[in-house]
Amino acid sequence: MGKQKLSSKGVQNSGCTKATLWWFYLVAACIKVLLFPSYRSTDFEVHRNWLAVTHSLPLSQWYFDETSPWTLDYPPFFAHFEHFLSMFAHLIDPKIVHLQEGLNYSANTVVYFQRGTVILSDLCLLYGVYRLTRNLDSRKQKLIWLSAIWSPMLFIVDHVHFQYNGFLIGILLISLSYLEEGRDLLGGFFFAVLLCLKHLFAVAAPVYFVYLLRHYCRGGIGRGFTRLLIMGGMVAAVFAAAFGPFFHLGQIQQVIQRLFPFGRGLCHAYWAPNFWVFYIMSDKGLAFILRRLGFNVQTPTATFTAGLVGDSSPFSVLPQVTPLVTFMMVLLALSPCLLKAWKDPKPQMISRWVAYAYTCGFLFGWHVHEKASLHFVIPLAIVAVQTLEDAKHYFLLSIVSCYSLFPLLFEAQEYPIKVLLLLLHSILMWSGFSAQFPDGAETARAPTGHHTEKKVDQRKSNGGFVIGWIERMYLIGLVIVEIWGQFLHPLLLGDKLAFAPLMLISIYCALGIMYSWIWQLTFIAKSP
Repeated sequence: MGKQKLSSKGVQNSGCTKATLWWFYLVAACIKVLLFPSYRSTDFEVHRNWLAVTHSLPLSQWYFDETSPWTLDYPPFFAHFEHFLSMFAHLIDPKIVHLQEGLNYSANTVVYFQRGTVILSDLCLLYGVYRLTRNLDSRKQKLIWLSAIWSPMLFIVDHVHFQYNGFLIGILLISLSYLEEGRDLLGGFFFAVLLCLKHLFAVAAPVYFVYLLRHYCRGGIGRGFTRLLIMGGMVAAVFAAAFGPFFHLGQIQQVIQRLFPFGRGLCHAYWAPNFWVFYIMSDKGLAFILRRLGFNVQTPTATFTAGLVGDSSPFSVLPQVTPLVTFMMVLLALSPCLLKAWKDPKPQMISRWVAYAYTCGFLFGWHVHEKASLHFVIPLAIVAVQTLEDAKHYFLLSIVSCYSLFPLLFEAQEYPIKVLLLLLHSILMWSGFSAQFPDGAETARAPTGHHTEKKVDQRKSNGGFVIGWIERMYLIGLVIVEIWGQFLHPLLLGDKLAFAPLMLISIYCALGIMYSWIWQLTFIAKSP
């Protein structure tokens, strides 16, 4: 009888958890529907064109078509995802998938359809979050759901600007959930699928490789080698399913060229807040000083955001940066994490390690988009509830990363939306973390596997959830940067130095992201 009661109670709790999670998703979906008429970036037409390409042309022409400048440059699985969606788009409005007549098509049918597909694809994120939080207590679950499902960054990037990041990050979270459970083969499978959906997630591949090699392929030479073959065969099968048809058609070189267009330049049009912002500004500062001292410093003919690699250096003084240099810097930054994963591959650390890998890729990678900060902010939301210090770090990082996306929505009618989203997120996070750590108490969790809690001790810190004075001053500075760029600069300088507000946002947010990288690196280095 006792066991039956416990079982019944467990089923009821599980049902209540799922119902609450669905409530979070549906509330978010309602807000997303209200955003349907808002600004759409060129990414909206990019994905509409991919619907047309994959629906109107045979597979052999997908990576050759140039009807639109927005050519297909995602891996084959995402192309098949677009092809799947195109079947329904054709039923709703055939013009959506017409290769010629559909160019820059903006009828309500295409707007509602494409925005609706993003909301539905967020079910993948919902499932990933559910798997990672189902064994946590109710308060921690809701905090993570607030951070991930109600992420203001996802609202801005996916549901206004337009992309499918929630869907892709959901695949990542599903992979991490299996790794935390010790089901490494499934974790590796979903990560391989993710790479065949969007190759930019490959930054975490070294972490996955080292972790799986040491955790899954252990148990002696014979057993380890057998497992290595199993894992390698599974990954090879996934990549064969994705890229095999293009090998058969003799088009793999064309596909690779589309996936890795290194000629786009070191930085994106709006500089992502990373290390290269400081490198660029240092070069410009040195060039200015040397010219004033009488040195003949030539003005570069190439730009940081376009041009072919090797044409000429966009730097006046500092050495040219190539894709190989950025690749080596990412690997160097990753090395402490890889050493930890090699020495002691703990399942409960894998989410941290993967988030750190994406932070390294964001800071030191080639042609990084500001939207890529989602790759590490969402996974860090999963671990933000573990300790008070994690919560403080995530609180600062999520605000800085969200603010760095503000330039994506540059039209006046979207300004209240992005400000309200960030303010609401900040209030909810502060309230949630204050409730989780009311007296500065944090629960140390034993390494018992997939987020299964086991209270070991209670450690106290004074003051509850209160961020340090440096963090407070930094956030106040964020407000000052916004007031200057949005109000004072146009009032005092008009159209002069029009690039300055964006540059200031990029530089200031880069300081916050660098702080987060150092914090994560220190945490990983000090972890037992």
